[in-house]
Amino acid sequence: MPRAIVTKGVDEGKQFALSGERVGIGRDATNRVRLHDTEVSRRHAEFAHSAEGYRLVDRNSANGTFVNGQSIRDVLLQTGDQIQIGQTILVYTAGARSGVWDSPRGDLADRISLIARHDLELPSAIVQSIGETEGSRILAHPEQAEGPWLQNALANLMYQATQAVSHILDLNQLLDRILELIFRHLDADRGCIMLRDSPVSSSPLTPPPPGKREGDEDDTPKLALAEFQPKAVRWRDGLNRQEKMSISRTLMDYVLREKQGVLVSDVARDERFQAVQSIVRHGISEIICVPMKGRHETLGLLYLDARTPSRDPLGSPLPAGKSANKFTREHLYLAGAMAHHAALAVEETRYYQAMVQAERLAAVGQTIAALSHHIKNILQGLRSGSEILRLGLKDMDAVLLQQGWKNIEKNQGKIYDLVMDMLSYSKEREPNIELADLNATARDTVELLAPRAKELGIALTVRFDETLPKCPADPEGIHRALLNILGNALDAVEEAESPSVQVSTAQESDAEWVRIEVRDNGPGIPLEKINDIFRPFVSTKGARGTGLGLAVSRKILREHGGDILVRSQPGQGSLFILRLPLPRVSSTEIPNTLSLQSAPPPN
Repeated sequence: MPRAIVTKGVDEGKQFALSGERVGIGRDATNRVRLHDTEVSRRHAEFAHSAEGYRLVDRNSANGTFVNGQSIRDVLLQTGDQIQIGQTILVYTAGARSGVWDSPRGDLADRISLIARHDLELPSAIVQSIGETEGSRILAHPEQAEGPWLQNALANLMYQATQAVSHILDLNQLLDRILELIFRHLDADRGCIMLRDSPVSSSPLTPPPPGKREGDEDDTPKLALAEFQPKAVRWRDGLNRQEKMSISRTLMDYVLREKQGVLVSDVARDERFQAVQSIVRHGISEIICVPMKGRHETLGLLYLDARTPSRDPLGSPLPAGKSANKFTREHLYLAGAMAHHAALAVEETRYYQAMVQAERLAAVGQTIAALSHHIKNILQGLRSGSEILRLGLKDMDAVLLQQGWKNIEKNQGKIYDLVMDMLSYSKEREPNIELADLNATARDTVELLAPRAKELGIALTVRFDETLPKCPADPEGIHRALLNILGNALDAVEEAESPSVQVSTAQESDAEWVRIEVRDNGPGIPLEKINDIFRPFVSTKGARGTGLGLAVSRKILREHGGDILVRSQPGQGSLFILRLPLPRVSSTEIPNTLSLQSAPPPN
């Protein structure tokens, strides 16, 4: 199924399956591909299905839509195309293509049957051969390749293959693409890329069981393919893709053992090849099989075959001296170069996947360490409260009882806040949008924290714009975000000489955005640490914070298509701005000129 994968931006890592005639892209919640990038228009673009595949159509967006760096209005997408919308980059993949076996990957082994005779003298059947390092040499010096055809083919293939490697993240799709490119330059009927799943053994391929006859199908294909698994299979258009692809296990064993790529040609018409009944019996007349040699080891095999006609298309015998062969020495060299390129791509992809896995494990470790730290502090508080409560019960001391219970309640609140923040941060949720009064939401939040501000001696003031229009928002979500920001502001000014916090609302001059501002006169945040405060489990409040409050708050605002901006200077306090978009007043989008990096300084 076609997909769009976000590789850069606020929504990095998300994947969107594409189905149906039209799939909208934008900030608005009605889009199936919803992006939380503030530079993306509400209804920015759409994927439109056509007979050729999906097209990308710009919907008069403010900042434009780009494919592979080019501004577009309407373009047919190809697998690997990079789509840039605002600061977000997506990679498009079309899924299975014509000629590619499109059933689940586990079924590919069922489409291939290994045929073999372990005592066959294969060298007598080989017409041409090249060393497994020839592919590397050709790629390093393509200008030294034999003949203009090979040089031109290498130039075209290497450019296209490099584009595929840089754009396609999925290994199976990448190998499908490489095999498709090979078919454009080699007149093959069938092809297969097989990768090694286990370390090299003393015998590259397991010999057939005793009693098996030459040419018989292996009745244990899963066992035979345990070490090599097909990752990409392709048939020329017009061939029956339901038939099994028969591959000579003897040939594969020879290629791996001798570390050579081979060309077997004119099998059916040459007396030298009559002994290779396992090949002839299955109608194969030409074969190219080359090892996929990476930097350090052989990762797999590239196999191509063809059936060469002994007559011309009109049914007459071919003229004397005229060959009907589809494969030549140049094709063998080209296949060797592409096999090496594919092996390098496999190594890079596996390295990238290993790095991602390592980063994920590191992130899990950091998360567990951070959670353990916060939970340990809460448990210490609960233990302290329980001890005080126990002493109060022993002596029936009302003061100790009240103090111990207050301590326990406080830490119960911390547990609740930690769990709710974890749920909010980890769970993808759709805001319950309604036309909300932000003044009322801000007023409720201020009233909730006013007693705490009074207890701490903090001057908590408000300045609301009474003409502020209603805004499409989830009041509960905005309330939670503002509660986190305002609570942080109160914590920040506790040590200030004349602590003060101000909450205000306003509509921006372009009538496209409304904002809630929280200003404090605390110690401020160093410039180099501003970007870190929104990272999970980063807290400047020690044991008092969960380290998730700001991360959750920004996530809530971005779910609304808005964001949180920060302006702060050490010694002069901080300003947090919660921005939310207003409904469009006309069909023309007003460019969004305010972002986290480019927002004008607050007044």
